[in-house]
Amino acid sequence: MDDPVQAALRAMPRSGFLHPADRSRAADDAPIQIGHGQTCSQPSTVCAMLGLLQVCPGDRVLDIGSGSGWTTALLAHLAGPAGTVVGLELEPDLFRWGRANLERSGLEAATIRQAQPGVLGSPDDDPWDRILVSAGARSVPQTLVEQLAEGGRLVIPVVGWMTLVERSGGHVRTSRHGPYRFVPLR
Repeated sequence: MDDPVQAALRAMPRSGFLHPADRSRAADDAPIQIGHGQTCSQPSTVCAMLGLLQVCPGDRVLDIGSGSGWTTALLAHLAGPAGTVVGLELEPDLFRWGRANLERSGLEAATIRQAQPGVLGSPDDDPWDRILVSAGARSVPQTLVEQLAEGGRLVIPVVGWMTLVERSGGHVRTSRHGPYRFVPLR
C-alpha cells in the first residue's frame, strides 16, 4: 500500500510553490528562502511533520505559517475532498502569494487566510482534528491545545524539538521527535 505522505508529495510537487528562480532546487533536501525571513521547509522535515500529524481523509486541519502554500496543499491532499484545510499566514505578501499558489493547485477543500496579529490559530473555527505549526515556539501554546478536537494531534517545533501533542480522553500527552530548526513563531 502506498504511503499517504509520499503520495501527497508526488501529487503536490514543491516546485509549484516556489519562486520561478528557485524551482530547479525543488528536489533539494534543504529549506529554500521565500522572502520575509521565511523558508519553504525541506522535504524530509515536511515528511516527518506530516508523518507525526497522521492526517486522515475527512479531517479538519489547521496549517499555521502556511508560507508558500505547499504544506496547505499537502494537507488538503491528505484530508481529501471530504476534509477541510485552512492555512494561516501572518505576512501579507506571503499570504497573497501562498493563496495564489494554492488556488493554482485546484484543491477546493483548502484555503489560506490572512492570520490576525495577536491571535494564534483560529479559535472561532475550532475544534480542529489536526494542527500543523511551521514555526518554532518557546513552549506548547495552550491556546492551540484548546483548539484541538478529542483525538486531535498538534505538531509544532518547540525549543528546537519537533513536538507532538495528542488530546485523548480528556488528557493531553506530549512527546518529542528529534531536533529541528525553524523560524520563530510570532
